[in-house]
Amino acid sequence: MKLSCRVNGQAVETNVEPRLLLSDFLRHHLKLTGTHVGCEMGVCGACTVILDGDPVRSCLTFAVQADGAEIRTVEGLSDGGALGPLQDAFTRHHALQCGFCTPGILMTLTAVRESGAWPRTEAEARELLSGNICRCTGYQAIVDVVLEQER
Repeated sequence: MKLSCRVNGQAVETNVEPRLLLSDFLRHHLKLTGTHVGCEMGVCGACTVILDGDPVRSCLTFAVQADGAEIRTVEGLSDGGALGPLQDAFTRHHALQCGFCTPGILMTLTAVRESGAWPRTEAEARELLSGNICRCTGYQAIVDVVLEQER
């Protein structure tokens, strides 16, 4: 099937198999390996990308569902190689360890920030992060990043 979309601002037109997952399209066809695949069941959030402004699990989305859409991946967060504000905050707060979950968390936070529904309390921050599993950090540093962004 023909797929025409924009990925991180760049036009993409190609043919794909109807059952190709968006995560596999991004990683294997476009070589955007920042989108990580963890559970392959939509539970861990590592594969989260922004599709037309909404955070989606790319492991549960067929690439053809993105036809005509705007897709943003973690690679699209930096500006000319400089870290974006959330990435910079993650670095300052040491909010990552192995980093496997970080791209999905960054994309979730970016989508929420852009929607204007930013959490204001620790409880709201933890609720927001509940869809992204991190096995290393214990979440406190990530919560600190979220709460700092509100100030």
